[in-house]
Amino acid sequence: MASFYFLLLVLVGGTTTAYGAELCTDFYSCSCPKLLPIVKKGVAKAIQKEPRMGASILRLHFHDCFVNGCDASILLDDTRNFIGEQTAAANNQSARGFNVINNIKASVEKECPKVVSCADILALAARDSVVYLGGPSWEVGLGRRDSTTASRIDANNSIPAPFLSLTALTNNFANQGLSVTDLVALSGAHTIGLAQCKNFRAHIYNDSNVDPSYRKFLQSKCPRSGNDNTLEPLDHQTPIHFDNLYFQNLVSKKALLHSDQELFNGSSTDKLVRKYAANTAAFFEDFAKGMVKMSNIKPLTGSKGQIRINCGKVN
Repeated sequence: MASFYFLLLVLVGGTTTAYGAELCTDFYSCSCPKLLPIVKKGVAKAIQKEPRMGASILRLHFHDCFVNGCDASILLDDTRNFIGEQTAAANNQSARGFNVINNIKASVEKECPKVVSCADILALAARDSVVYLGGPSWEVGLGRRDSTTASRIDANNSIPAPFLSLTALTNNFANQGLSVTDLVALSGAHTIGLAQCKNFRAHIYNDSNVDPSYRKFLQSKCPRSGNDNTLEPLDHQTPIHFDNLYFQNLVSKKALLHSDQELFNGSSTDKLVRKYAANTAAFFEDFAKGMVKMSNIKPLTGSKGQIRINCGKVN
């Protein structure tokens, strides 16, 4: 069955090599033909060492794309000229995986110097992470270039927070050209990974739509004050396997975050949540489509931006 899903979603993810007007899947076929296996190997090595890393890389790509497009701005360290995105509220002491991307970039530089952007490496690594953990594949359009600046203010204004309402989440995704279906499907990325106590405390103490036994368990881990950085899995059943149990958790009122439970709370998105909870193939298909759309948000192409040699700093 897994092979069926994989085949289905390779086809759904992109039957053409063109994305937008300028990205294409074979962008490096001549200039860096070994790129894809290098990235895949680097991702596999990182997840084997720490299974949580797959979710961290996927989140890094998401947080990159939602702030002025998929341009690897999140990877830039602060400079005299700007305060970057790494200390924004959604990233500070929680965004991780920078070292994995840097290591892959170093391997790519040895093979084809000054050719492949950090933004493309991050997009490929996010896809490879999902596949490694049992999720769908999709064809990644390539040809992005890297930004020469970053903005903490823009990150704070653009990355959706865990306390947002469904209306606010819908508007946030719409601002990126993403639909309600994209919102629900891409939220399924929370089938993997962990969240900090400070990000789910309000949900387990203030919201009424939480399963009582799950609430009691979480409150034992996350008190009303203290333990801010205590981690709990976003999907309490299979936190390192990419599947549809996240949606089953929503139906059971066992979402870790307020923003997740908002997707199943007597609103218009309930139907989609039930669909994905019952049908892994449907979820995988829409997730793959959503990732293609998200990874094509406002890329820098042509002569815009640059190809960074070191992902953490401008050339």
